[in-house]
Amino acid sequence: MEMSKTADLWWKTAVFYCADVQTFLDTDGDGQGDLPGMARRVDYLADLGVTCLWLMPLYPTRDVDDGYDITDFLTVDPRLGDLADFVELVRTARSRGIRVILDFVMNHTSDHHPWFKEARKSKDNPYRDYYVWRSTPPPDTSALVVFPDEEDSIWQEDERTGEWYLHNFYRTQPDLNTANPRVREEIVKVMGLWLELGVSGFRIDAVPFLFARDALPKKDEKFVWDPHSTLRHVKAFCGRRGSDVVLLGEVNVPREQQQAFFGGADGDELTMQFDFIGMQAAWLSLARGDARPLVEALESRTPGDEESQWVNFLRNHDELTLDKLTDEERQEVFDAFGPDPDMQLYGRGLRRRLPTMLDGDPRRIRLAYSLMFSLPGSPVLFYGEEIGMGENLDVPGRLAVRTPMQWSDARNGGFSAAAPRRLARPLTQGAFGPEHVNVAAQRNDPDSLWTFMAQLVRRYRQSPELGWGGLEPLDQPFPAVLAHVARLDGWATVAIHNLGSDACRVPLSLASLGGDGLAPVTHLTDLLSDYRVEPVTTGTGASTIEVDLDGYGYRWLRVVREGDDRIA
Repeated sequence: MEMSKTADLWWKTAVFYCADVQTFLDTDGDGQGDLPGMARRVDYLADLGVTCLWLMPLYPTRDVDDGYDITDFLTVDPRLGDLADFVELVRTARSRGIRVILDFVMNHTSDHHPWFKEARKSKDNPYRDYYVWRSTPPPDTSALVVFPDEEDSIWQEDERTGEWYLHNFYRTQPDLNTANPRVREEIVKVMGLWLELGVSGFRIDAVPFLFARDALPKKDEKFVWDPHSTLRHVKAFCGRRGSDVVLLGEVNVPREQQQAFFGGADGDELTMQFDFIGMQAAWLSLARGDARPLVEALESRTPGDEESQWVNFLRNHDELTLDKLTDEERQEVFDAFGPDPDMQLYGRGLRRRLPTMLDGDPRRIRLAYSLMFSLPGSPVLFYGEEIGMGENLDVPGRLAVRTPMQWSDARNGGFSAAAPRRLARPLTQGAFGPEHVNVAAQRNDPDSLWTFMAQLVRRYRQSPELGWGGLEPLDQPFPAVLAHVARLDGWATVAIHNLGSDACRVPLSLASLGGDGLAPVTHLTDLLSDYRVEPVTTGTGASTIEVDLDGYGYRWLRVVREGDDRIA
């Protein structure tokens, strides 16, 4: 492997794990998860194989939006611990080979943040231009609101000064004016603090909303509104603090707009982006039992440079958004995975976790995660996915999927010793509750989902071609099957996934695996089982392989050549 493909680009083959400190483990019995609890579970994450822990917001908050309404960027919420606890967590994680990145909200603050308290005092307050104001009544912006069940406009009148402030999310979350150089400097100062405390980067929240120029009244603009200069400013600052700092962006926009957020050919903005297009297409493919929508979405990925990366996920901490599908496609996914209106949110997404969407079918659950880990890019898991946690639909909105981690079948799932009424959030109940789904039962079970997920993580980490390679679909006759090959420095792994319920035998041309100047292929060996397949020469002299797949079957086939000394 080339020297450039090593430590500085650690995130190219990282396995990310998203966790909410508040719902992970409570060590002091107050019903709230805490930083000491997270530190106590670092060995668990290392055992799973995680290499980067992404922490959801842990700053002081009014808790209107589960921590995303921040009142102070410079410390941690006292319910979770203090800065000393945070440093101890980061150092403990580093000692186990795990980096830590923080959720960073660059788009807005809480309306109780000191900046906004000052800004709303008067029109000439020094902090006024930290936010976006207009002096004239706004037009109808109901079509732009993110939470239509809570808001009907992205502007809120402030009676103290008779002007309106911009809020792309809740009215209690006024948007920062990142066109203001002073705000940009505040942002990098905050980032500098957390970098000094040992974090390896940031997951940047709500990137497209940071740049909603069309929502601004043009005659009231006081600064040159250039969102990409803001990102470049942030990227340059982080680069000065460390060459291996990662900026992972939440950018749910059409494909043609995404490349700009990587920084184009210069790669001087975001390091990584979640592949929302691929995720939504994956669910459409799973609903149809047809791999073609996913292949089309993956092939549409904008080309990036060597230092940019896509992040693959099937579920995250928000609703499972399906906004980039057509109305008809979205309805297909609703019908298959969330037909009850209570399972749906805002008409565009699902507030369910993956195992319940797949009816607890272990074949389909394992297929889905095998597919996610095998796609080009870096995978991310949301806490509890490794054991197959479900949601609690009695918890409102997106919080239905943010229930406490289920460590055992003990009281409160081993999350807390507090009375159930004091828990940060109610536990999941029923067939997916901790009596049936928990870490303790699965870690020592060789047939459990946890064991399978740990195997996927290990095999992904042993196959850098999956992180570094591009998508190369392989021709084969079954619409339900996705077969692709990933390559790196002469290494190759073929991943084959059957999204349909019927078993099949998939023929693949050996020539499609490449080989010019390379030793002949002796066989392909499955990294997830003891399956092995050898090339067969046809009457025309061409070499092929035929791969057997069960319904919802999958294989990761390492290509082994004569003299290959790579350990399978």
